[in-house]
Amino acid sequence: MAEPQICASLEGTTVKEMADEAARANIAGADLVEVRFDRLYLKKPEPNKVEDENGEIRHVMPPEDEWHVRDMSDVDVSAALSSIKESIPLPVIFTVRPRDEGGFFPGADEERYEILRQGITSTVKSVDLELSIPEGVRTELLDLAASNNVQVISSIHDTSTTPSADELTAMVAEHSKEGEMFKFCGTVNDHQDALQIVEACHELKDSSHTYSLMALGNGGDWARLHAPVLGQTMVYATLRSEFKLSNKGLVNIRDLKNAWTLMEY
Repeated sequence: MAEPQICASLEGTTVKEMADEAARANIAGADLVEVRFDRLYLKKPEPNKVEDENGEIRHVMPPEDEWHVRDMSDVDVSAALSSIKESIPLPVIFTVRPRDEGGFFPGADEERYEILRQGITSTVKSVDLELSIPEGVRTELLDLAASNNVQVISSIHDTSTTPSADELTAMVAEHSKEGEMFKFCGTVNDHQDALQIVEACHELKDSSHTYSLMALGNGGDWARLHAPVLGQTMVYATLRSEFKLSNKGLVNIRDLKNAWTLMEY
């Protein structure tokens, strides 16, 4: 069976941090990295000191939705794109995620579209274009990607629910077009939600569609762990290694590869 590509989603808030992560992802065995350009507008705070039940002090980062957001003028887009191109050795998926799909971009829609245009013309490997982008703008971006030989990931990020297996298979059938991979990332509220993603992948595994279906939350890692037998085109993994990572639906790159070896995928 074909082994899916592994994409490491970079979590840095500066280009240097992303470049360092990309180097570690390369060593860990990732095939490509996702540059979340919207994260460059986050300002990482100092961790809070928290005393646990044993009286020991731990340093805990506040939730990312509580982090300070930079002004648009604080990020030199052209310089950042040039630095990304020079400093990241792996193929790049370029993403500028809006807030209503779980991202951090602070500007107006047109400002985001202009950054996507610049990212595409910087000749990244792939670009993530949400299906929520207005049709006219999205068609323009698709044409621009095609003329620059940039692959397209058509994505939906639902931070509240997970559709049924039938709804997911219908989404893939509709949006997995020639030259485009369909990506869905939802949120599982229970194991029944997680099974919907596994069932949808199982139904699609012998099709010609290219897709990456996943979720956040306990059980959201199932479709990632069993991706090779579920026909997944790509798996998004993390460099994090904290305890109970699976509760978030995430999988560390090395753990993912070890799991595939253990299960003889």
